[in-house]
Amino acid sequence: MTAGLVTVRPAGGPGEIAAALELRRAVFVEEQGVEIAEDLDGRDDEALHLVAVDDDQTVIGTCRLLADGQRIKLGRMAVAPGARRRGIAAALLGAADAHAVALGGRRIVLAAQTYATGLYERAGYAPRGDVFLDAGIEHRWMEKRVA
Repeated sequence: MTAGLVTVRPAGGPGEIAAALELRRAVFVEEQGVEIAEDLDGRDDEALHLVAVDDDQTVIGTCRLLADGQRIKLGRMAVAPGARRRGIAAALLGAADAHAVALGGRRIVLAAQTYATGLYERAGYAPRGDVFLDAGIEHRWMEKRVA
């Protein structure tokens, strides 16, 4: 999937996964103050990492998908500060839908930071349950059927 001069696709090997993890560190740890251990939960090796790359092949956005039967958990969505407000997160969500179906998923669940729930609602997600704290940040579970 392409958004302007940005391409969204599965990470192309260990180098792009490392770049995605570095982007997550910059956004979650440095920008939002999340402890590194909160982000690095030991599940990255089992995840499908999606990346948004610019025309120089620099990773400027990422998210990961973890399959649990027909339930796919989308998480670790991050977009580089200089690349925000360009539709990259929406493009990642669109690609996630297609890859979730390919993984056998029927629904995607995610824990959205509350400030970003509008983004997910526009992509077809519905809120579930009450607001809760994760890594000291307010979140809300959201869900979408994809098949």
